[in-house]
Amino acid sequence: MRLNHYLAFLFFIFISPGAHSQVLNKQSTLNKFSFWENKDWSWYKENIPFLETPDRDIDMTYYYRWDMMTLHLVYGSTTSGYTVTEFIDRPWWAGRYGAISCSVSQHMYDMRWMRDQSYVKDYARYWFNTPGAQPRSYSTWLADAIWQLYKVNYDRKLVLGLKDDLVANFAGWEKEHWIEKEGLFAWSGMHDGMETNINSRQTPQWFEGASGYRPTLNSYMWADAKAISSIAALAGDKNTDEVFTKKAELIRTNYLKKGWNEKKNFFMHKYEKDEEGGIKANTFTYETGKYAGNIHGREEIGFVPWYFNMPLNNEGYEKAWQYLMDPHYFFSPYGPTTVEKNDPLYMVAKNCCAWSGNAWPFATAQTLKAMANVVRNYNQNFVNKEDYHKQLQIYARTHRKDNKPYIAEANEPETGSWSGHDIIGHSEHYNHSSYIDQIVTGLMGLEPKDADSLEVNPLIPDEWAYACLDDVIYHGNKVTIIWDKTGTKYKKGKGLLVLVNGEVRASSPVIKKLVIPVNAKAIAEKPVLVNYAVNNEQGVYYPRAKASFPGSAGDVEAKLNDGQYWYVKSTTNRWSSLYAKGNKSWAEIDFGGDRPFKSVKIYFTDDKEDKIKAPLQYTLEYWNGKTWAVIPGQQRQYKQAISRKANEISFPLLSASKIRVVMTASAASAVSISEIEAWGPLKEGLTTLPAPANTNMAYKDVATFSASYYSKFDEPGAINNGFTDPNARWTAYLSPEPTDWVQFDLNKVKTVKEVRMYVFDDHGGTQAPLAYTVEYWDGKNWAKTVQTVKIPVKPVAHLNLCLFTPIKTDKIRITVTHKDPAKKVFSGFYEVELY
Repeated sequence: MRLNHYLAFLFFIFISPGAHSQVLNKQSTLNKFSFWENKDWSWYKENIPFLETPDRDIDMTYYYRWDMMTLHLVYGSTTSGYTVTEFIDRPWWAGRYGAISCSVSQHMYDMRWMRDQSYVKDYARYWFNTPGAQPRSYSTWLADAIWQLYKVNYDRKLVLGLKDDLVANFAGWEKEHWIEKEGLFAWSGMHDGMETNINSRQTPQWFEGASGYRPTLNSYMWADAKAISSIAALAGDKNTDEVFTKKAELIRTNYLKKGWNEKKNFFMHKYEKDEEGGIKANTFTYETGKYAGNIHGREEIGFVPWYFNMPLNNEGYEKAWQYLMDPHYFFSPYGPTTVEKNDPLYMVAKNCCAWSGNAWPFATAQTLKAMANVVRNYNQNFVNKEDYHKQLQIYARTHRKDNKPYIAEANEPETGSWSGHDIIGHSEHYNHSSYIDQIVTGLMGLEPKDADSLEVNPLIPDEWAYACLDDVIYHGNKVTIIWDKTGTKYKKGKGLLVLVNGEVRASSPVIKKLVIPVNAKAIAEKPVLVNYAVNNEQGVYYPRAKASFPGSAGDVEAKLNDGQYWYVKSTTNRWSSLYAKGNKSWAEIDFGGDRPFKSVKIYFTDDKEDKIKAPLQYTLEYWNGKTWAVIPGQQRQYKQAISRKANEISFPLLSASKIRVVMTASAASAVSISEIEAWGPLKEGLTTLPAPANTNMAYKDVATFSASYYSKFDEPGAINNGFTDPNARWTAYLSPEPTDWVQFDLNKVKTVKEVRMYVFDDHGGTQAPLAYTVEYWDGKNWAKTVQTVKIPVKPVAHLNLCLFTPIKTDKIRITVTHKDPAKKVFSGFYEVELY
């Protein structure tokens, strides 16, 4: 892995807090809402532009999306920095650290508006500098997103440093998906992240079939070619500039000619090859096959080319937009639908995942941005600013569940329900779309440029009395956009105003486009700091999180340093002392060798239902080589521990091999930590101790696993491979018996007094058992353990502890009683440990 980007200095925007007055009071704005999971007000004040409009739904969703973003930020390693997840559970098909390329570009469009650019710049580099990243597992417009980031931060070093990687990545796309005879790219809808669509459902491969020339991938690759051409021009690389200019011209010419269906006035899927059922190559949806001649077949993806302003103006392509606001086609109270409503294969699926009718936020975000471009840049009368605002309001209101901000994979377009598409622990608070960028560039109209200029062209409704976007960093300048119809709301002037570094630079009595010359401000440099506590590497022992109590359910030690923090109750990301004895506890990070660091951040959690509170008192200690000692010279951000915030403790640079937090819980309460971070300067040549001997007596190298039943869908050997990874497990799924057992032959007599069972639960066919028993072989028979303590008493998903009087045995057996075999609900483990 190349470290040059990290050994150099990272750029960051620095604006003195008192340099320019705020228009919006940040704390008062945050206090308007009560939905917050992450209550780290300092983080929001330091990182995000602030918004105020008369539409509470639009504002609430805006701040919810920033809150949600913190849930999906993952600090992968000291060499990769930050990446971003789509699903909170990092599913098996994700790349390293949980990132999935499908929605990376939408993430980056939103993240480019963060004041601290280290997050998004790490994320941009991740795709090329981190082994295990998968930049082409799904279609995406990554080069374009990086170029659009440059238009905001003007960081030449970043884009020029990635130029060769982007060129190589484009070559990968050409090798894998370029069809030379057509001069276009072809792939399936599933690899757009749009599985089970009206094209694939006409083939035997209903989930991922029907490769074709799609408006998605061809638009993405046109945008990427344009972006690489621009980056090459910035670098003075004339040859690459010319090569990619020609590639972009070829893609656009061919797609506008071959992807536009004249009869249906729409960009449509065109099959790459013959398919079963009479579908012919190079025919549009319903042009051949079972539904040949049907007048429908339009999918929401037909609007995607305008996301990039790809179609030529005044050529008639704008006719496609006549269908968006029509309730007989795409318009719905919680839409748009992904397929026009009268289509013969239109289907609103009750469960995930189908792109045949349900509204998907991923597609809605694409359509909204495309719509903003059409309203501003194209001569047409099919959609207008009022239509845009209506769709934006629908999108904002769709972000709700039980009257609280929420988003999942797809929703019912008539009711807005997420039912069947918001799997607990997987797709809740689903990060697969953009919203922040819709507000900044769409509603408020800040359109970034690769020139020393600022363009503001809002789509603010004329009837609104006010709107304000405050504290946006653009080319190193602080920008504020105000609409104040009477001038009395913000008292900065009447009408539309654009402030740059606190000074009104342009104004208009009406909402219109304003263009202002703006010079990029000098940006300060800051040495990079890394988090030495994190460990996301499977099979790598150090850094190691340990605690006075191992935890229970999902509250396990490994969560202390997995690079991610959040406070969502339904799916926790924390260690806790719940069920531990006494009010004293500790949580430790063992680095495996001395590491230089000068601050520690502790993310305490709370939970009223589980009686978890921030500790009454805590101390931060380090191992001085002989004993634990309080870190000297500490400066605490907060005097007392506060939950749902980063509790930062700063001190003079220290080198140590271990740190720990010693906590005293308040009466009748437990304590919990979502993450511990240790930040210090990046240093090369650090050594790490070898991993200690594995004391788990069930581990595959020292024990033999067997079971009464093996499901064909699982990996039985994963139960004792040493990794607590739910993606690999043993289950009894579809067992013919109401109970099943797993057994560990220890190969010699050993003393056992504790079993740790990591229960697999997918909220479907495998769930926590009704009950379990632990037995041991006494030489003649299976005997039950005595003085047995189960934590918790009733089996739950993830970690279950079973403690008992020490026994000497060479075999341990765990018998589970399945929850409901009649309804095909069985039991499973993704790891079992014996101590």
